[in-house]
Amino acid sequence: MSRTYTRREGTDPAERNRPVPRIGITGHSNLTQATLPLVTDALRTALSVHAPASLTGVSCLAAGADQVFARVVLDLDGEVHVVLPSSDYRAHQPDLAEFDALLDRAAAVHTMPFPRSGPAAYMAASEHMLARVDALLAVWDGRPASGYGGTADVVAAAHHRGLPVTVLWPPGAARG
Repeated sequence: MSRTYTRREGTDPAERNRPVPRIGITGHSNLTQATLPLVTDALRTALSVHAPASLTGVSCLAAGADQVFARVVLDLDGEVHVVLPSSDYRAHQPDLAEFDALLDRAAAVHTMPFPRSGPAAYMAASEHMLARVDALLAVWDGRPASGYGGTADVVAAAHHRGLPVTVLWPPGAARG
């Protein structure tokens, strides 16, 4: 279930009330290999209701759900805006080639003012992302976060802001 959302008050006045789907992502970084195509299909279904080239996805580009989301947005001719949690974030990516490929295709990149990755940087990046989106997709199994700044924390922060949240956890999905 995905919809086009109207921008909220308090955003750029030139963009107010313009139907622009600015969709954020949160989700597990430890998805199993068998889960990746399931999540890809679920994200494609949720995002494909938007006209080609009329979609902006906002992601921290974490391994797993964030990178799958970014790839799907780009495949749908949308643009990706990236929020990096820290200046050393790249060094913590398990697949540098995929991370770099997605980062190179980003329409905008914002790096948070944290020198090192960690829970505070992750949550600050997620809050920054939430302040810039109209809705959130969460690739989430519904369990509590394993640490501060995890998927459950981001979902709770989105609810606190009044953002629509769509949880995607396809049948057969699993964390590794």
